[in-house]
Amino acid sequence: MRGELQRIVDAVAAHAGRPALIEDRRQRVVVYSEQNGLTDEVRRASILRRQSSPEVVAWVRDLGLSDARGPVRTPARPDLGMLPRLCVPVRHHELLLGYVWFIDPDGTMTDVDLTATGLLKELSLALYRENLLGELAAQRETEAARTLLADSPETRDQAARALLEAGMIAADGPRTALVARLVAPAQRQPDELARIALEQALVAARRRAGIREALHLIRHDHGVLLLPAEPVAGRPAPEVAARQLDEDLQHVTRALGSVERTVVGVGQTRARLADAAESYVEALHAARVGAQLPALGQVVFWSGLGSYRALARLGDQQLTVADVHPGLARLLATPGSEVLLTTLERYLDQAGNAHATAARLRLHRTTLYYRLQRIEELADTDLKDGDERLCLHLGLKLARLTGQHRPEE
Repeated sequence: MRGELQRIVDAVAAHAGRPALIEDRRQRVVVYSEQNGLTDEVRRASILRRQSSPEVVAWVRDLGLSDARGPVRTPARPDLGMLPRLCVPVRHHELLLGYVWFIDPDGTMTDVDLTATGLLKELSLALYRENLLGELAAQRETEAARTLLADSPETRDQAARALLEAGMIAADGPRTALVARLVAPAQRQPDELARIALEQALVAARRRAGIREALHLIRHDHGVLLLPAEPVAGRPAPEVAARQLDEDLQHVTRALGSVERTVVGVGQTRARLADAAESYVEALHAARVGAQLPALGQVVFWSGLGSYRALARLGDQQLTVADVHPGLARLLATPGSEVLLTTLERYLDQAGNAHATAARLRLHRTTLYYRLQRIEELADTDLKDGDERLCLHLGLKLARLTGQHRPEE
């Protein structure tokens, strides 16, 4: 199929007298001719990443090219590194399949009449078949990946066998899960462009690992990447892949108003593909904790979460601060208590060492002792009691996790 599309795009380029590039309707690069002559940054990046950037996708949508029925001239966008172009939408019985793009820097290119040559019909049929086959393959892989992350061990075993037998995954072996989460500004949700950006970053990470070595899946509020964990020359280790994915996410979302920041959660490695769901759950919790606690950084490892590992699991059972320590819940609800809460957390983080706490907060110890006394009064607690200190410490970490306690770092 790709051979047929390559033949067609070469014929289109020869007919037009300049290089051509064909994208599908989601602006993923399908095929392109030899790129001789003048080019621009958008063309180079599209070929390298196999997809237009979210900024270009948004601009094309604003131009209304998805509704066009004939060639459309697009102006230059110096801010995007994009020269003027001629775009020819490709349809099959009114179904939009993609676009043919020509760079036209001086506006001298006449409208390309591909219909008269029969090339447009050939291209529409070829893209339709490519789209159909691609959609079916993607659906099979997506369904198998979803099943692989299901709760039932028997179901996971069946999904792993299906992926291996169908050749979607080259071989069984250790797997590490990464979860990419887009954090939206208050009162907003990541939009469709954000989801496109998320998938673009996941696909890039998957290509680095090997298309038949890894799996990716887009879920309603995050993306999943299952990576091979065995060390192989030329393939990034999961820890490195997580950092690279973080960089890609920052790059593709930098101009999106629906994304404030990004987080990558990393689960622990499991020995078999069928057990990757356990790593996925860990990575999902790590990403959720990281979304609530920016101080943890943009790549958060489950193995490094400390007490938050237990709290993240307990959070699924609707555990509240009042369940852990009722007095702390009252203190949290007390207006103007943030200074006392920060003091208490630092004191507990320092294992009750008053000297270290005072130094960390840059306080005189008399001031520290006064604050601790006020905390004992307001929270009805005794900081000399080990069990009380444990409950208060866990309660504060849970309050951070749920957004009830947001101290300035």
